Amino acid sequence: MIVDVERFVSGERRYWAELEAMLSAQERRAARRMTLEEAQRFYYLYERASASLARLAALSVDAGLRTYVEALVARAYGDVHEVRSRGARPRPMRWLLRTFPRVFRAHVQAFALSVALTFVGVLFGVLALIIDPASRRVLMPFAELQQDPNQRVTRERQMMGAPLTGRKSQFAAQLMTHNTRVAAFTMSLGVTGGAGTALVLFGNGVMLGSVCYDYVRAGQSAFLAGWLLPHGSIEIPAILIAGQAGFVFAGALIGWGSRRTRRQRLRDVGPDLVTLVGGTAVMLVWAGIVEGFFSQYHEPLLPYWLKIGFGCVELAGFTLFLWRAGAKDD
Repeated sequence: MIVDVERFVSGERRYWAELEAMLSAQERRAARRMTLEEAQRFYYLYERASASLARLAALSVDAGLRTYVEALVARAYGDVHEVRSRGARPRPMRWLLRTFPRVFRAHVQAFALSVALTFVGVLFGVLALIIDPASRRVLMPFAELQQDPNQRVTRERQMMGAPLTGRKSQFAAQLMTHNTRVAAFTMSLGVTGGAGTALVLFGNGVMLGSVCYDYVRAGQSAFLAGWLLPHGSIEIPAILIAGQAGFVFAGALIGWGSRRTRRQRLRDVGPDLVTLVGGTAVMLVWAGIVEGFFSQYHEPLLPYWLKIGFGCVELAGFTLFLWRAGAKDD
């Protein structure tokens, strides 16, 4: 029989709060499996909350408090006595439209680092061309980018995608495959503690900055935006998210003061890494389709304002998707 109810409640409240935190974390990331130590702690808290509920039921306590503990026990019961089928039918659309943006937001600091390194690379590429215009042959490794911008624009308008006639699907598939490999490579370089990932992002930024400055300086800003925005508004964020995944991987390897073992840390972030890389692959498939079937056509066939508008709508819609989709599940 409990004599001092207030003392009992104050003593048990921290255990209820801990159980609630574990339940919320598990519900946000349903695919994550608890470690043995976590499962043992969770079961202990569940049993303690159940015992507390039995004691509270015999006392005259606030109804709200009793309801709170009842809800905790009910939620924990559902996890302890798991009834969800492990062979459940895959739900790819739910994963893409809800899980992917939620995982992205959960690691937004790693994404910010990815953006910062790329931006530093962009600035470096611009400054390098300003200081030494001859460096364009080093900064832009692809032959078509080393051409004079005005000459390339004239040639592109004359050819109007003719070299791709009859093989647009093949060209798009090549773009998807190449870009997906680059993204996977960027993520996998997290094994270097993030140094390799940082170098890839910086290098991409250098090339992007030097190309943009080269075309802007030549007075071909409209062509640049019309050529780059339709597919780049998705392709560039995809590479940034691949870099985000690389830094998440690196963080799990290094630990950053965590007391958990490396195996436990990698097990925890494993589902998130798969989600980030999988989402990146889907993005690059779309970017490849757009680049193969849309970006290669220029004025007078397709006006620049149409292509630029399309790219801006893509970028705005994708940004809104990343920040808001699945927000009710957070």
